[in-house]
Amino acid sequence: MNTAVAANGDIAVEAAARASGSSFYLAMRILPRAQRRAMFEIYSFCRAVDDIADHPGDRAWRRRQLDDWRWDIDSLYQGRGPARLRGLAWAVHRFDLRRNDFLAIIDGMEMDVVSDIRGPDTGILEVYCDRVASAVGRLSVKVFGMKDDEGRELSHHLGRALQFTNILRDLDEDAAMGRLYLPRETLVRAQIKVRAPNAVLDHSKLAEACNEIVARARVHFREADRIMAAAPRRVVRAPRIMSAAYQLILDELVARGWSAPRAPIRLSRARLLFIVLRYALI
Repeated sequence: MNTAVAANGDIAVEAAARASGSSFYLAMRILPRAQRRAMFEIYSFCRAVDDIADHPGDRAWRRRQLDDWRWDIDSLYQGRGPARLRGLAWAVHRFDLRRNDFLAIIDGMEMDVVSDIRGPDTGILEVYCDRVASAVGRLSVKVFGMKDDEGRELSHHLGRALQFTNILRDLDEDAAMGRLYLPRETLVRAQIKVRAPNAVLDHSKLAEACNEIVARARVHFREADRIMAAAPRRVVRAPRIMSAAYQLILDELVARGWSAPRAPIRLSRARLLFIVLRYALI
């Protein structure tokens, strides 16, 4: 049984509090009650396993914690999940959420635990993005009520767009943990031969590597926006808010530049509220 989170109470309540003020929280708040509750349950699961991946504890301990989560998910789908996951069990049954997507997220977190990712091959980065981002999207679109084919396509593109933006936004934070998600092929094209995260971030060619990831993110944003434009507005309000917010973050990263010192980029609550008003009410 997993002991990484509190055994009592609804962990989605804590997750909602932690998400408060973020683009995620505001996007979820506009949903009908049942969808909102399910999304906070999904978020709470993602936060719990992500906290394990980023925990300073030894790798063996973290892998055991993730294995415990696999056991919990398997138990949940067998109808005997732990009481603290009763909210997640409700969401699974209410929206027909797929077990493999939860397990994919755990597998993605384990990639950060097995070893620090540094300049991964593009193929490995694609697997990582699919697990930690697009799998979350596949769960989410089931809650939003999208058709399977359109939902999976949106999850693919928007998941990668958001994850590439996160990679660029969190360069310094990741480097402090010994991680670097800029792909090896991109570094080679930018003539960056070092692989140590801090050395890459200090390299004179860093902007070339980052701008390539910016371009890839924008391709995925365009595809995601195309899919959402063809979908019923009521089912894509939340992902449209996320897309708009993250595209603003990407624009601000580009405007800031990639040379040190890199000021953190966060959207103000006022700008987030404007996006919510634009897509939720207008």
